[in-house]
Amino acid sequence: MSTATQPLNVNPTPPSRPGSKLDSKPDSKWVGLRWWSMLAIGMSQLMVVLDATIMNVALPSAQIELAFSDTLRPWVITAYALAFGGLLLLGGRIADLMGRKQIFLIGLVGFAVASALGGAAPTFAILLAARVLQGIFAALLAPAALSLLTTTFTDPAERGKAFGIFGALAGAGGAVGLLLGGVLTETLSWRWTLYVNIAFAAIAFVVGLIAIAPTMRERGVKLDVPGAIFASLGFFALVFGFTNAEEHGFADARTWGFLAAGLILLVVFVMIQRRGKSPLLPLHIVLDRDRGASMLAIFVSGAVVFGVNLYLVYYLQIVLGFTPLQTGLAVLPLCLGIMIAAVVSTSVLMPKLGAKVLVPAGMMISAIGSVLLMSAKADSSYALHVAVPMFIIALGLGAIISSAMSVGTLGVDSHHAGAASAAVNASQQLGGSIGLAVLNTLVAGATITAIDGGKGQLETLVSGYSGAYFACAVLLVVGAIVTALMYRRRADAAVPTGVAAVHM
Repeated sequence: MSTATQPLNVNPTPPSRPGSKLDSKPDSKWVGLRWWSMLAIGMSQLMVVLDATIMNVALPSAQIELAFSDTLRPWVITAYALAFGGLLLLGGRIADLMGRKQIFLIGLVGFAVASALGGAAPTFAILLAARVLQGIFAALLAPAALSLLTTTFTDPAERGKAFGIFGALAGAGGAVGLLLGGVLTETLSWRWTLYVNIAFAAIAFVVGLIAIAPTMRERGVKLDVPGAIFASLGFFALVFGFTNAEEHGFADARTWGFLAAGLILLVVFVMIQRRGKSPLLPLHIVLDRDRGASMLAIFVSGAVVFGVNLYLVYYLQIVLGFTPLQTGLAVLPLCLGIMIAAVVSTSVLMPKLGAKVLVPAGMMISAIGSVLLMSAKADSSYALHVAVPMFIIALGLGAIISSAMSVGTLGVDSHHAGAASAAVNASQQLGGSIGLAVLNTLVAGATITAIDGGKGQLETLVSGYSGAYFACAVLLVVGAIVTALMYRRRADAAVPTGVAAVHM
């Protein structure tokens, strides 16, 4: 990463632009309602993140009712990830240009309508279309929510608390999705894993409409259409390529073909951004050392969160024989650990230690938990061999996510807050997609080795899952070393008043 950019803690009040009130100081009315706005923003973030996993537990029931094949089943998850990841940068820039509150409310309504469509889907095609629509509106909603959080909480002390809560929701959302998916599938129906979003969106919309300060669109600034096209196609191709690798491997022509196309499209995108007058993603956002370290940390945490969630569900349901409800309850230590660590890290430890210490430390803690999780066998007890390592992993992830995301775009001009938020989101989405593809390949290899060694069916599956946990541990250790070298010393320990800080 380039070190020639301006240090993150040296960027006082960002310049305002004519016709924009995005940076104006809110009046007392909106200041008094700021914690109510936190409810709306936090609920929207939870809804977007948990929808990446909430249908994992419900898929078998949906498959039986709608009668679609095993080959089509992964597309219920992939369709959401493709639309969400592919359109994030475009959604973030639209929020900057069109007004963040407006796009936030539009995103909530669209997400609710798409969820209602999916819940009532009579066929697989309609369910798939609904998941694509969910991803599109999530790409609008997520960056708008992050930007609103940044401009609402400007006091450093309050910002730490708000971003601690937000980071906890971002990190634990996947595990909450598994919990909620299990409860709803077993007590009601798989359709309620989609219908539940209507309630979330309705509450967030009403509270947001009342409590979030109005924002105005930027005048005289045009959307970077060529950049939007190449960025969207590039991210779509990458996510699709890695998703295809999960099922068909990296040797498949579609896998490397889409990966190569994605890289080429993103190279063209970068060239467009270097020359554009109003770039979709100003390159200085990602070229600073601290921002680069933060996005790397978010990438790693995304890979670990998605991987651990997936293989824990497999282990709990297939090996230990848990029901969907029991599986949802069994991942509670993951939710609680991330939430506790995220709030404590941002509110208490960040001002004293900074991300240079907290992020690598969190990665090492999670690596220890991943190694301990490898001790789980086919006849192991849940409490000792699953719950305890899961909680240790969660503590580390909470520290990583809250610390890295609290400085991921520190010092960025607030007029680019949406674009910076989208870049942070994209790091997590790519981490999850790439991580799952690589982990699935490693699990397949470990499983084949176990079969050759004459192990039984359950022991073979467990050996595959252990391979995934070991890979997570290695990734975390490497990430700890690299981020420790990349972060500046205490550059993120304090945030001056007036600096725009975007958090995930």
